[in-house]
Amino acid sequence: MPSPFDLAALRERTEAAITIARHVGMETAKFRAEVQPETLAVENKGLQDFVTVADKRAEQMIRKTLLEQFPDDAFLGEEGGASRSGSSSGTWVVDPIDGTTNFIRGFRHWGVSIAFVAGDEILIGVIYDATQNAVFSAIRGEGALREGKPITAAKTTDPSRGLAILGHSRRTDFEDYLSISRKIYETGMDYRRMGAAAIGLIRVAEGVADLYYERHLSAWDVLAGALIAREAGAVVALPSLAQLLEHGGPVVACAPGVAKDLSFLMELEVQSFAAA
Repeated sequence: MPSPFDLAALRERTEAAITIARHVGMETAKFRAEVQPETLAVENKGLQDFVTVADKRAEQMIRKTLLEQFPDDAFLGEEGGASRSGSSSGTWVVDPIDGTTNFIRGFRHWGVSIAFVAGDEILIGVIYDATQNAVFSAIRGEGALREGKPITAAKTTDPSRGLAILGHSRRTDFEDYLSISRKIYETGMDYRRMGAAAIGLIRVAEGVADLYYERHLSAWDVLAGALIAREAGAVVALPSLAQLLEHGGPVVACAPGVAKDLSFLMELEVQSFAAA
């Protein structure tokens, strides 16, 4: 299904998303620096799955700002659910703080993730990276940027020189995670686990890491980062947009030169993220 949005409309939305992601990210970082963890009003959504007053405030600010500028768009947020305010066929999909556990504990790997989708396409991805105080962005078919400058996936071809970032949540089986970790280890890759999918995906996009893999993510965790990584030249595989929005699912993003060595990951119930 072709996108109903032309490039000018997408650029306008991208600039708005960059501005609000940066503002919310910096304000959220400032708020965290000024408070003690016990004042964050942490609530449990599940085992090791938390939400704070900062998540809720950040999402409310993003929702209000974007829908004031684009009142016909729909909005889907991790904390507040879905809303539709007009007739647009486009939807903002937002994780106000990806890596909430990291945020709570003062571990610096967290970010603000904003995607815009229409039909069966991810059209815009914007991520504020708290670690670097930088915004990564992409428009489908227009390449990936960090602070407005082009970025590309790594040129790594030897997995024994590669670096992988793995994700895991308690929604998936830990033995499966161990099995995949072993297979990646056997390729010669070293690996890390950071606890923030959006940040892991932009590390692949900017060439810092050669792989990000996680067995199950929600749509708001993955959409923006998947587009940015793909537009940076990474090989990205994930389920259809409809499936991700309904059920979530896995994601693989890797440097093209090691994709063949990681083909066993591509076969784990994912479909290739088709080029524009």
